[in-house]
Amino acid sequence: MDSGTDGFLPPPECPVFEPTWAEFRDPLDYIAKIRPIAEKSGICKIRPPPDWQPPFAVEVDNFRFTPRIQRLNELEAETRVKLNYLDQIAKFWEFQGSSLKIPNVERRILDLYSLSKIVVEEGGYEAICKDRRWARVAQRLKYPPGKNIGSLLRSHYERIIYPYEMFQSGANLVQCNTHSFDSEEKDREYNKPHSIPLRQSLQPSKFSSYSHRAKWRQADPVPTEEDIKKNPELKKLQIYGAGPKMMGLGLMAKDKTLQKKDKEGIICPHAITMKEEPSGDGKVMFTLPKEDLNYNLESCTKMTMQLRKNHCSAQFIDSYVCRMCFQGDEDDKLLLCDGCDDNYHIFCLSPPLPEIPRGVWRCPKCIMAECKRPPEAFGFEQATQEYTLQSFGEMADSFKADYFNMPVHMVPTELVEKEFWRLVSSIEEDVTVEYGADIHSKEFGSGFPVANSKGNLSPEEEVIQMEYATSGWNLNVMPVLDRSVLCHINADISGMKVPWLYVGMVFSAFCWHIEDHWSYSINYLHWGEPKTWYGVPSLAAEHLEEVMKRLTPELFDSQPDLLHQLVTLMNPNTLMSHGVPVVRTNQCAGEFVITFPRAYHSGFNQGYNFAEAVNFCTADWLPAGRQCIEHYRRLRRYCVFSHEELICKMAAFPEKLDLSMAVAVHKEMFIMVQEERRLRKALLEKGITEAEREAFELLPDDERQCIKCKTTCFLSALACYDCPDGLVCLSHINDLCKCSSSRQYLRYRYTLDELPNMLHKLKVRAESFDSWANKVRVALEVEDGQKCSFEELRALESEARERRFPNSELLQRLKNCLNEAEACVSQVLRLVSGQKARVETLQLTLTELQVLLEQMGSLPCAMHQIWDVKGVLEQVEAYQADARKALASLSPSLGLLRSLLERGQQLGVEVPEVHQLQQLMEQTQWLDEVKQALAPSAQRGSLVIMQELLVTGTKVASSPSVDKARAELQELVTIAECWEEKAHFCLKDRQKHSPATLEAIIREAENIPVYLPNIQALKDALTKAQAWIADVDEIQNGDHYPCLDDLEGLVAVGRDLPVGLEELRQLELQVLTAHSWREKASKTFLKKNSFYTLLEVLCPCVDASSDGNRQSRWMEKELGLCISDTELLGLSAQNLRDPGSVIVAFKEGEQKEKEGILQLRRTNSAKPSPLASSTTAASATSTCVCGQVPAGVGALQCDLCQEWFHGRCVSVPRLLGSQRPSLTSSPLLAWWEWDTKFLCPLCMRSRRPRLETILALLVALQRLPVRLPEGEALQCLTERAICWQGRARQFLASEDVTALMGQLAEVRQQLQAEPRLEELPTQLSASAFDSLRGGSSKDMPKVQGLLENRDRMTCLEEVALAQDPSKRDLELLSSLLPQLSGPVLELSEETRAPLEELMLEGDLLEVTLDENYSIWQLLQAGQPPDLKRIRTLLELEKPEHQRSRTRVRALEKRQRQQRKVDLGRKSKDLQEELEAKKARSSGVKPEEQEFVEETEHENTFLTLKGCSSILKGNPNSLQQNDLGPMTSFPSLTPLLHLSYPQHQVL
Repeated sequence: MDSGTDGFLPPPECPVFEPTWAEFRDPLDYIAKIRPIAEKSGICKIRPPPDWQPPFAVEVDNFRFTPRIQRLNELEAETRVKLNYLDQIAKFWEFQGSSLKIPNVERRILDLYSLSKIVVEEGGYEAICKDRRWARVAQRLKYPPGKNIGSLLRSHYERIIYPYEMFQSGANLVQCNTHSFDSEEKDREYNKPHSIPLRQSLQPSKFSSYSHRAKWRQADPVPTEEDIKKNPELKKLQIYGAGPKMMGLGLMAKDKTLQKKDKEGIICPHAITMKEEPSGDGKVMFTLPKEDLNYNLESCTKMTMQLRKNHCSAQFIDSYVCRMCFQGDEDDKLLLCDGCDDNYHIFCLSPPLPEIPRGVWRCPKCIMAECKRPPEAFGFEQATQEYTLQSFGEMADSFKADYFNMPVHMVPTELVEKEFWRLVSSIEEDVTVEYGADIHSKEFGSGFPVANSKGNLSPEEEVIQMEYATSGWNLNVMPVLDRSVLCHINADISGMKVPWLYVGMVFSAFCWHIEDHWSYSINYLHWGEPKTWYGVPSLAAEHLEEVMKRLTPELFDSQPDLLHQLVTLMNPNTLMSHGVPVVRTNQCAGEFVITFPRAYHSGFNQGYNFAEAVNFCTADWLPAGRQCIEHYRRLRRYCVFSHEELICKMAAFPEKLDLSMAVAVHKEMFIMVQEERRLRKALLEKGITEAEREAFELLPDDERQCIKCKTTCFLSALACYDCPDGLVCLSHINDLCKCSSSRQYLRYRYTLDELPNMLHKLKVRAESFDSWANKVRVALEVEDGQKCSFEELRALESEARERRFPNSELLQRLKNCLNEAEACVSQVLRLVSGQKARVETLQLTLTELQVLLEQMGSLPCAMHQIWDVKGVLEQVEAYQADARKALASLSPSLGLLRSLLERGQQLGVEVPEVHQLQQLMEQTQWLDEVKQALAPSAQRGSLVIMQELLVTGTKVASSPSVDKARAELQELVTIAECWEEKAHFCLKDRQKHSPATLEAIIREAENIPVYLPNIQALKDALTKAQAWIADVDEIQNGDHYPCLDDLEGLVAVGRDLPVGLEELRQLELQVLTAHSWREKASKTFLKKNSFYTLLEVLCPCVDASSDGNRQSRWMEKELGLCISDTELLGLSAQNLRDPGSVIVAFKEGEQKEKEGILQLRRTNSAKPSPLASSTTAASATSTCVCGQVPAGVGALQCDLCQEWFHGRCVSVPRLLGSQRPSLTSSPLLAWWEWDTKFLCPLCMRSRRPRLETILALLVALQRLPVRLPEGEALQCLTERAICWQGRARQFLASEDVTALMGQLAEVRQQLQAEPRLEELPTQLSASAFDSLRGGSSKDMPKVQGLLENRDRMTCLEEVALAQDPSKRDLELLSSLLPQLSGPVLELSEETRAPLEELMLEGDLLEVTLDENYSIWQLLQAGQPPDLKRIRTLLELEKPEHQRSRTRVRALEKRQRQQRKVDLGRKSKDLQEELEAKKARSSGVKPEEQEFVEETEHENTFLTLKGCSSILKGNPNSLQQNDLGPMTSFPSLTPLLHLSYPQHQVL
């Protein structure tokens, strides 16, 4: 098959395996698993799991190598034969003095080798010419018919090939013996001691044939008819002798125009041609042509004589005789050979020469010897340039991109493959590539990580590197695995035990070969473009060798071990056409390719890549390794290692071998021992009795190689005392030397008695499996009737794993038994644990439970869990009895059925009675549902529900009662569906029906006890407008107001109606007014950016018991994730519509809020104070709103919840206010009146407006014809505040408290009367003084003792303010702290407890009341002053005043600048601007004015009658029975005239 012209057909793909992680864990196990499949193809590909990606460990910067040069068309065997043939012809014509020029025929170079071969196959030149079959020759050369190509081929054959063929046949050699090369001389070049690093690297000869090919590859013009006419030799072809006259055959001479001169200036013609003339006696006479007679023959004779003078010494006289006739006469016709100095008469040559030729002349014997010389061994020469990976990659990518004229990654692999086989089959194109092959990893570093590598790696990288460094798939590790044979070889055999590296480029190839010793090989492609592989299975190895030898015998005649040199390719299509099975594959980066023993493989690289390969051997390789040694012995090839030594070394330590390896080594050892006995017996029969022990393993390999077959001896060898330089193996004892047998002696490693001992140890190791197997067999078959324990079976399985027994059928039975026992135990545990935990698990059927019991009883091991199974079975049987009793009763109750079902589910076993009970319960439930749905008193069920009941009834098991109910239900559903369809047509029909028609349909459909959606839709369509109007009338004319939600719903419905309704506008206005009131109330109560809703603020905080809960809800409020307080109160949307529900929930919430805050106070009071010196942030448990722990100075404790907060995170009371003190200001040292009360943002959720403002909101609420949940909550809050106020007033009016108030007034008067302020160097500013009082004191008892100091204080204050009032105030307050003393009142426990309780309840109110402040003053006066809090408040005010002062200064600066600008303006412009401002300020909108007046009116003229109407006459007011203590306060008017100090606002 001519692959070069017909194209390349890819062979079938080899097997590809993708192991799982479990399979990939042990490489040798996995390879043994896939071997039955993969070995049939010779090679296979393995894709590791995707996550297996070893790092590339080569030091790229230090990696330098010198590649080999590959000329592609010299790789292919048939192409190389053609090239060698052309070299021979070129050499032949060169010796004739001509240069070979290969002609072109039909635009392609003529294949001279094929032409010569076809001519021989067709019968030879004479036969073809006689039968005129040159056209057939042209046809076989695949030339097109016609065009007279046959004649042209004949002319080329006659001109170039025929003289060479005649010469090769020896027709011109008469009595001339040529030197023959025996086989020893042929093999001398190739049979060198094998060294793996020399593979593929045979150095070409200095006179390489490649230099000749450059000459004959130049195209030569095809001779024309005119040339043939001018050259008579092309017509006659009668002269075939050796010599320059052969130039006359039209072949170009070295110098066709110039004539050479000798030293004497004699000019000789280029060629002398002769004509044949028949003589009279029939002989052919050779005469000179007339035109040649003009040459000076005498000059040529003189040249010949001159050559003779150079050899005229006496010792050469005898040699001047003709080698043909052995006569020395006619010395002027005697011709001297320039090669061997032999003499020939020109007329003795065949054919004779007409004259002495000029120039260099060689005799026929020299020419024959030169042409018969065996060609030099072919190999790859090393390149002269050294590369790095980067430089080689740049060269390789550039070459591929230029060759294919496209980017390297876009070249298809199929195109590269076809182009490769085209190039290797072409004799015309010379493509040279470079291949970095067989690079030693030990010298340059492996691509895989190694365990002892050093590098700056992170801990994670070290873990990853160690994982891959110890992996069995690491090519540095695989050859030395425990179950690998090569681990028993100590030497690091490069290429076999130590990986080789391969850096390839496009077209770089590795030729057909098998691995040394027929071992396995594994190749890993680290990165780069794919590598294409071809493989032949081992069964076809001899067939491949036979085909290659048959197709290219010339190569194997000169190089018998050609296939071992890795230098020869043959097209896979050619091999396949001769019956050789070939497979292929493309190995991509990250993939393995494995070749099996004696599997021929070859391939090439698709581009720049980096691969790594190594050999390995398993136990199944040992027979192949022995056969390989015999094969090497026949080929006289050197071994890499001694196979006998390897077997004996493994046999010496059998305990280190796993069982499969021990069995394989035992078989090999047995065969080896038998063969050794036979050979030593033959040695004794020959009469050799002398022997001595020799430690062959200590000798170098070249000193223990058989001189005949080159094998490496180990067990024994034959040596001679007289010939110490050589030895032979016992298979060649007759080839040692010619010495007497008495002088020969045996050198042995082991005696024949020692070898059986080693064999016995192997046998014991191999048979250790048998004793184990007997134990397992006894245990599994229970021969003695006594079962072993589960642990004993597990111990047997562990023994098999530890001793590495093979995976036999018995071991599999043991594993199956253990797996079965474990499965039983697992089922029992699941069954028992499911019963105890009462969880739903996958239940066993009763049959499976019985099978499980039988299975556990049949197991060969005793299991105590069998009693658990028996106990479950007994429970199941008891349950079955109860279930059957219930099934037999006529009407079992649902409760009984449910209890039985629950009991059955807890059994963990599927009992048949459970299914029957389930069916019975479903029937009972369904019948009950049907009765309830069809009951006259029951609410009508919808048609969907009836249909679902009908569908459910079809799934219920049939019974008489079920069938009857199903029939009745089916009839009812059918009638209902009919009316539904009628109603559907009425609703969907474009023509609207009259109300009478609709009323008739509705009236008839109402008789059906089923709720029909479409009928209801008809009703809605008929009555929607009337109902809506009725609803509006009812709202407008009814005795009560609707809820806002209801009103909004009416508005939404009214908007959807396609009818214009005048009432809709009125309703929209009412809804808008309600929303306006809600917004006003929200502004009154809610702080800026508050997370709470108005309803939440008005409702009690029922989750105040847990500090963590409050903190988490605060954070969730910020994120919008927390539920509202109304939901915590249990108020749903429907409950909010019911005032009674709101009142009840509010009352319950008040109690929960009080209980929760008490519990929270106890919890927080137990926490350590952050202000204590011993307290740290780590020991504190309080948490601020910012989420951090408050600690140190700046922390404040809430007076209500007792929790601690950062002062900077919350709003705190200010000691220094902005208002000036009045004439009635209290003295400075009345510290109990200072505004130091602090409530945290979690306790004070709103602005806490005064009661007057709340009552104004209630008045506005009274005007609304709408009920709002917020209004009802506000009423509840007002009632709660009024109740508390009444109780507070009642307590404050008691005798004890009145006395305390009098004492406090006296103390205050004393402080006012004392001239303490005069002693102070300066006075406190008005703002600070007013702030200390906690606000204005106009409604408190007036004290006039400070009037006489008013003027003096004011003057001093103005001076202080002028200096720095804020700073001065802070210093004054700080100086007053040591003078503060207390308590000023002695409060008994009977008085303090009610006050504290009232204070607690008052702080929970979201309302500002003056009584709260009075109680707080009493409690403050009854305890020492809280100096820590005062200092904290002063510290917190310092940065605030600094910022205020900075802002004031900046403002003053801007005012001064603006004043300067204003002064520069013209007075006219200033006057116009002032007038315009005055005009704009005088305009007030009427709406705004009306709103202002209305608001003032509401706030000023609130009377008792108005308050009474809020609480009684308004439908939003509270019910009389829920007012409680409020009835004791007939009027709210006096509350409006009470003042309350300003509290802080968040």
